[in-house]
Formats: sequence, structure tokens, C-alpha cells
Amino acid sequence: MDMDFTRYSRHILLPRVGMEGQRKLNQASVLIIGAGGLGSPISLYLAAAGVGRIGLVDPDQVTVSNLQRQILYSTSQAGEDKVIAAKRRLTDLNPGCQVDIFPTTFTAQNARDIAEGFDSLVDGTDNLTTRYLINDLCVLTGRPYVFGAIQQFEGQVALFDARVGPCYRCVFGVPPAAEHIPLPSDSGVFGVIPGLVGLLQAAEVLKIILGIGDTLARKLVLINSLTSSFEHIEVQKEPSCPVCGESPEIDSLLDYEQHCGATYANQPVALPDECELTPAELADRLDSGVAFTLVDLRTDVEREISHIPGAVPLPYHQLGKKMDDFDRESQYVLFCRAGKTSAWAVKRFHQAGFNKVSYLKGGINAWVEETDPSMPQY
Repeated sequence: MDMDFTRYSRHILLPRVGMEGQRKLNQASVLIIGAGGLGSPISLYLAAAGVGRIGLVDPDQVTVSNLQRQILYSTSQAGEDKVIAAKRRLTDLNPGCQVDIFPTTFTAQNARDIAEGFDSLVDGTDNLTTRYLINDLCVLTGRPYVFGAIQQFEGQVALFDARVGPCYRCVFGVPPAAEHIPLPSDSGVFGVIPGLVGLLQAAEVLKIILGIGDTLARKLVLINSLTSSFEHIEVQKEPSCPVCGESPEIDSLLDYEQHCGATYANQPVALPDECELTPAELADRLDSGVAFTLVDLRTDVEREISHIPGAVPLPYHQLGKKMDDFDRESQYVLFCRAGKTSAWAVKRFHQAGFNKVSYLKGGINAWVEETDPSMPQY
């Protein structure tokens, strides 16, 4: 990338950046995994700063529901691949920035090839599976991992670099049980939280490239937008860490979906055809008088948006505690917002010895679209 003195003048004027610092930025390469809420501010600010090469990994398309927080996109781009729409926006912002796009899921099978040639990796994801993968890849290849996470009104930021401090596994250890992991697609998020977290992540990347300031290599920042608070927690390297500890056990990338036990949050589950009901089939069953219990796996807030009369509320996060309250010989139909969560719930019911459990294909949004358009979709 040729030096554009006018574009980067406000950086060049900074004593701790200057001409040499801007050259470092122009020569740097950063891979961002996830082009959504976090990936939006991260990529925009890195491109604006003049980072020479940016990689974007994301398999999804832009939806209208993204636009409340994913500021990289516009309404007219709904339906486009995110990485294609993102590349157009970033190259318009800074034509000198090379944007490489990967419209695919980041997996143990392709991670090394995708990350080849990038100096650092940045977490713009919303799931544990990919976080453990990014972490292990960075540890095994000696690269920094800029971590960010969001949930509702809160966020977290850290720099995990096993060469100078702890890695992600040192801090977060073993993945929690599946029932305790929030489902990203079904959890709300305050629109500005990705911006706050993503900006701090972008700042960490720039400090790493420039070699200035104090990084978050041994700190975890906790952000609460409701109290406008930023709490710094000191984190330490764990000697028994299986990937960066004194006697590491992990020397290659794992099957992370099995390892994390959190596949349900991001991947579809295979079930027999008889476990799936279309909205029309559910309507027929409701009209026929067949004895079964309709179970709503959504939160209280979601049920205020739309509901199916007669459904029994059972929020998914309570499934582990409440499942034994149900009769294993009775028939159940489960539903959620879009079908993915309820499909995984069916699998969990089956594993617990329930044999007469099915789910609503497409969730209540499909029910609204095909059966009751008087209710809103979300």
C-alpha cells in the first residue's frame, strides 16, 4: 500500500505513530473471524487506519435483523453475503486496503489455510466452538488472539498471547455444559455494545502492530453499558493449560464441535423426518384434538412478541432443571424462534428417554408467516 499522506496525516502527526508507524500499519495483515456486530466496527476502523490487508471470514447473509447493531451494512444489502457486502464497503472507505473474503465457516479443517499469512487473528464470533479453535491455532502458530464477546448489555475484551501471557483456555478453562451456554441467535443484544467491544478490539490490534501502549495481554476488560463501567481483571497463565501450559496435551486442532459440546448454537442437528412438523401439520394437529403438549422454549420477552395459544413456557436455559417434570410417555411438540434451538432440544429430550417429541420446523416465525400473519416476526 502506497503512503497516502493526506489520508493518514492525523496518524502521522502523532509522535508515537509517525511515518514509521503508518508504514507498519500499511504492511500489516489481520484476519477477522465473523463479520457481524463485532466485525463491523473492527473492520471499519482497521481499514480506516490503513491496515494493508484485512481478511473476513463469515458464511452468513445480511438480514434486516442484523442492522440494529451491524453498522457495516445497509438495508439495500439484505440477502447479500456479508463478506461480499463488507468488502465493497471497506474498499470504498479505503481503496488502498486489500480485503480478502472467505464466505465459509471457520473450522478445524480450513483454519490453517485461511489464516495463512495473517499476522494476528481477531474474534468477531458469537460461539465457543470457534473461540477455542482461534485460541489453539494462535497458540500453536505463535500469534496474538484479540478476543471479544457480547451478551445483552455487557461485553468482554482481552488479548490472548501465550508468548507473553495466558491464552483463552488459561482463563476460561473447560467449556460449560451445553444448557448453560446462551444461544446467540435467540439472545437480545443492546445495539451499542458490539461497537464498544469492537472499538477496543480494534485499538488492541493497532497497538500490537505499532508496538505502543499497554496491551490487554494479562487483563480481561468487563464492560457494562447500563452502568457505563469498565472493570479490569488481572488474568494469569495457567501452568496446567492443555495447550500452552508446562506439559501441553494439545498439539493439533481438534474436533471443536465435539470438544466444546456447544454445536447446537451454530450447526443444525440431524433428526428423523418424523420429528419435524411444518406449521400446517401443527395446525392440523391442534385442530384434530390429538392429545399432546405444545412447549415454548423462548424467553418471557419473546413470548410477548408472538405466541401460540395453549403453549407451555419452558425457556431453553431451564431445560436441564425442568425436564424431569415432564412425563416421558406423553407427546410433545417444541418450538422456538426459528427452529434451530428446538431441534437441539428434541435431541436432548430423546437422550433423556423421551420418545414422543417433535418440533416446529422454522419455529414461530414460520408459524406466523404461514398460519397467523397478524403476529410479528422477529
